[in-house]
Formats: sequence, C-alpha cells, structure tokens
Amino acid sequence: MIFRDRTEAGKYLATKLLSYKDRQDVLVLALPRGGVPVAFEVAQELRVPLDIFLVRKLGVPGHEELAMGAISTGGVRVLNEDTVDYLRIPEHIIDAIAARELKELKRRELAYRGSRPEPDVKGKTVILIDDGLATGSTIRAAAQALRKQQPARIVVAVPVSAPETCDEYRIGVDEIICAVTPEPFLGVGMWYLDFSQTTDDEVRDLLERARGEKPEKQMSSAKSW
Repeated sequence: MIFRDRTEAGKYLATKLLSYKDRQDVLVLALPRGGVPVAFEVAQELRVPLDIFLVRKLGVPGHEELAMGAISTGGVRVLNEDTVDYLRIPEHIIDAIAARELKELKRRELAYRGSRPEPDVKGKTVILIDDGLATGSTIRAAAQALRKQQPARIVVAVPVSAPETCDEYRIGVDEIICAVTPEPFLGVGMWYLDFSQTTDDEVRDLLERARGEKPEKQMSSAKSW
C-alpha cells in the first residue's frame, strides 16, 4: 500500500486506533514535523486533543549521526549509557551538547506552541505518532523521555514501518501499531507518493486547527503535503 500523502496516511492509521476514540484519558502527541499532519487526522477521528512532542538527538562529538542520547519536551534528558561509557565521553561534553540542543528545542517549541504550556501527560494514555519508522531511534528516544513524565500508557502509532522495527519491546512502549509493514521496506518515503517536507507554518496551522482556533478552516479539504 502506498499513501498519497501524510493526510491520507493519517486517515488510514486512525482506523487502527478506534478503540481509543472519545476517551478523556487519551492524548495524541506528534513528532514534528512530518508526524503532525498524520497525527492531526488521527486526533480528529478519535476526537481527542493533539499536541507535539519534540525530541533532539545528542550526537557523539565528531560523529553526530551516532546518538549518545536525546533531549525532549520538558527538558528531559536520556542517555545511552553503553555508548557514553564505551567512548568515555566526559560529563562536561555531554552537558555542552545537551545545552545547545535544548536551546534549539526551546526555539522550535516556541515556534510551534507559542506561549501555551506543555501538555500534562501524567496518568494519561499517550499516542505518540510519526509518519513512519525506519530504525526507530528517534521515537525510541521520545518514548524514553516521555516515560519520565509518568503517563499511564504509551502507544506508538505509525502508518508504515520496517517489519523488524514494529516491536513494542524494542521501542520500549506498551503498544505499537504499524498500519503497514512492507517487505522489502527500503525507506519511509518509498511508501508515500508525496513525501515533501512539512513546513513550520503547516505545523502551526494544524495545531491551531486542532484547538479550534481556526474553525473556518475545519470545513475545508485537508491540504496535501
């Protein structure tokens, strides 16, 4: 199955999550930017609130593509202790990298959320959504950071995933829902006809629409990304 765009993917993913519909304890959190148009459709169908959960990778100095940890919404930091210990990365280096990434995270949160407070996830069932899973490293870091905020349950939901990644134990969550797990996988973008980048303006617009701040747009057809 190939999705036309993230909007269609979100509508399809929502059909796999109907057991969470109209539940007051459920909150949908999207990973910006690509996860937002997917999560918007899910939140609309389930009639539950939508917000964002930002996560920034903490890259190993000189090998930034290798994650030694992550920092997330609320300033929660998680470290891959095995990587840190093996590479003997000193604490002050970790602190410096975390401070830099936290600054960027706060900039993005201000851009997307404005002055609104972060969502209170304690005791809630959180559905964490992205537009797809390849290695799962980003959403795994997000789940680890989210766990520290004491939600009752974490559910990861994506339209498409590599088969081996769609595993709640591997990702560290209570449940994982992957709408399709094609083989061979090849990459998330292969399963979208339109996988163009979601812009900051589109993220803000969808969050405002989800809060009902632009009711006149609710009746218009969803824009494709």
